[in-house]
Amino acid sequence: MRRRRPVRRARRQRGRLLRRRRAGGAHDRGSGDVLSAPPRGVLAALCITVTISYGTLYYGFAVLAPTITADTGWSLTAITAAFSLGLLMTGLVGVVVGRSIQSRGPRGAMVVGAVVGAAGLALVASAPSYPWFVAAMLLCGAGAAGLFYAPAFAALTHWYGAGRVRALTTLTLVAGFASTVFAPLTTAIAEQTSWRTTYVVFAVLLLVVAVPVHWVALRHPWPAVAGGADVTPDREVIRSPAFVLSAAGATLTTLAMFAALVALIPLLVGRGMTPTLAAWALGLGGAGQVLGRLAFPRLTDVTDVRQRVLWGTIAMALTTLALALVPGPAFLLIGVSIVAGAARGLYTLVGATLVTDLWGPERYAAINGVLGAPVSVATALGPFAGAGIAAVTGSYPETFAVLAGLAAVGSLLSVQAVRRAPRPSVVAGR
Repeated sequence: MRRRRPVRRARRQRGRLLRRRRAGGAHDRGSGDVLSAPPRGVLAALCITVTISYGTLYYGFAVLAPTITADTGWSLTAITAAFSLGLLMTGLVGVVVGRSIQSRGPRGAMVVGAVVGAAGLALVASAPSYPWFVAAMLLCGAGAAGLFYAPAFAALTHWYGAGRVRALTTLTLVAGFASTVFAPLTTAIAEQTSWRTTYVVFAVLLLVVAVPVHWVALRHPWPAVAGGADVTPDREVIRSPAFVLSAAGATLTTLAMFAALVALIPLLVGRGMTPTLAAWALGLGGAGQVLGRLAFPRLTDVTDVRQRVLWGTIAMALTTLALALVPGPAFLLIGVSIVAGAARGLYTLVGATLVTDLWGPERYAAINGVLGAPVSVATALGPFAGAGIAAVTGSYPETFAVLAGLAAVGSLLSVQAVRRAPRPSVVAGR
């Protein structure tokens, strides 16, 4: 009996380790998991600040764009181009932010991001000319690099260890309501004041909430980076076929996703729905993202990374194709829109955990910062891509068929990336 006890104890320990790895959705090795318990207050703080950041720096513009055009005389295309340039800036600055977070932690980067973002919003509010407006949007984009999902994901991945999947899921669930909160809030403030005053309010909100919250809540020690002879330098990872395929696949899938979002209402109106009902379908699709995100933790328990990447990406392609092929009736189109939203929600978390799944959590911030650059380009170009394809094809159903093809190619590239990634290796910056 005494000899059996160590064996049973070892089996129980292996079982607990396996369950922790499944809960984390990937590797539980190295310095990314050194904390036995996550620091208090980090997740709640990021839920608040990321929601405010997306509401003020992203969704507010979508609501105010027509008012800005009417007041200034600048065309909607021109101000949308300025906003897209800001998103491109987010991707470029995100590379630097990722490296900073990797070496020093998220506190400084996210505090600076809030200050810069608030300054950009204030400059948008006071813009006397279009060039000033463009410069202000670029500043907003630079600040967003330290405020949006990428830096928050890096913080949670490093601090929450084996519990990172549930932490990431919680953050995306809460921040997913940014549009729900800020769309009516933006409308209410603008109707009572002006679009310029609205941006001033947003600047103050970001400054007085995000700056102190980040300063206080993100003060915890930052895990040290693993080292040793078996460590793969960042440069080798970024130049590897697996990383290049991952970046290409994520870029195509993101391009198709954002182009489809912008083109959805014209598609549904062309199918016979009223603009109001089409807007409801779009909104319900956003609610559908909650379903996909809620399903993700369970998915990590029963699948490996290859299956998650395959299902997450192919769901994007199939739901986009369904929107191209289903002619109606309205209730069926709304149902497809909800399922498409669930696919987007699932894909968001597949992307959030991809670096950890393929290369481990040790260098998440630096590698994910580089991966996010082309994805930000796709996010910025998505609306223009959808409009351009529609202009060429002359049909929104055909546009969605083309976008489904792009998403399918992105799925193929992403799956090939998983097959080529040397997942057992550790990565470090050199």
